[in-house]
Amino acid sequence: MTQHVLSLLVEDKPGLLTRVAGLFARRGFNIQSLAVGTSEIAGLSRITVVVQLDGAPLEQVTKQLNKLINVIKIVELEQDQAVQRDHMLIKVKTDSATRGQVLEAVTLFRARVIDVVSDAVIIEVTGDTAKCQALLKVLEPFGIKELVQSGVLAMGRGSKSITEKVSK
Repeated sequence: MTQHVLSLLVEDKPGLLTRVAGLFARRGFNIQSLAVGTSEIAGLSRITVVVQLDGAPLEQVTKQLNKLINVIKIVELEQDQAVQRDHMLIKVKTDSATRGQVLEAVTLFRARVIDVVSDAVIIEVTGDTAKCQALLKVLEPFGIKELVQSGVLAMGRGSKSITEKVSK
């Protein structure tokens, strides 16, 4: 099984996300990551979907997604031809003895401290999946109290845009 990142340009209509996710569910594919947000064109949104599956079924799902009226364009973003980033907020248990070590890890991974209280620190990290997972591994011994993670955000490299030749 291989990981695939799909970028969908869609009309911003109620229920469309449910229909998109339903196509994957009906095929028995588990969505690993899902991120949705507005695009640079009013009335259009971008959905970034990460799934692990074999190559052939992806083509079937892509064809079915293209049949949805509100789907404008679908692009598979190859890892070497796209910028991909995760975003996490991590609440780590700290005390006066461990706070310095946690802050060292934050600096080493170029993360940021967002909030500090007497017994915990909230850290924000953005980067590729491997970097975020490595920071989690370093912070685990201190005690991760809470973790919130966005879906992968991805964009193709170069001057081309998924919204080229699309007008609204």
